[in-house]
Amino acid sequence: MTDVSRLLDAAHRGDPHAAAELLPLVYDELRGLAAAKMANEKPGHTLDATALVHEAYARLTGGQSFESRSHFLRAAARAMRRILVDHARARNAAKRGGQARRVELDPNHPAIAPTDARLEALDEALSRLAVEYPSQAELVQLRYFAGLTLDECAQALGVSSRTADTWWAFARAWLAVALGES
Repeated sequence: MTDVSRLLDAAHRGDPHAAAELLPLVYDELRGLAAAKMANEKPGHTLDATALVHEAYARLTGGQSFESRSHFLRAAARAMRRILVDHARARNAAKRGGQARRVELDPNHPAIAPTDARLEALDEALSRLAVEYPSQAELVQLRYFAGLTLDECAQALGVSSRTADTWWAFARAWLAVALGES
């Protein structure tokens, strides 16, 4: 059992020191994921990578149990997705409106600066995808919201790189249709 797995287990059992010991071990990795995601956000976003990491970490250490480091990272990706989508919804609630726009599903594309409406549209489509194809939806979540490479996604999901590549192509096509982009 790795130090991270041991500390995750101890934190779940209620050890107050485990969460404090865990943060330094996973902080750099979480910070990298958050920085990659925040680089894709529009300029002037009120959250920064550090705030995103801290909020995600706070949500993750609230009594959940994790089987492994990859399970923890998948949960971190979900937490970051929820935080960013909730943040976008809160901003949109004040604006009341906005047209849905094209959502580019290439997390490494430098021109991506998703608007709140685009992020909400992607979140809704991703939720629909998860109903029928949960593995593919989780891959999109890891890729888009956590900024993992396909190889890192394959490892986190316990599948081959080729399977991850096939799932990615399928999910992109499915989401394009769901978002009216085909």
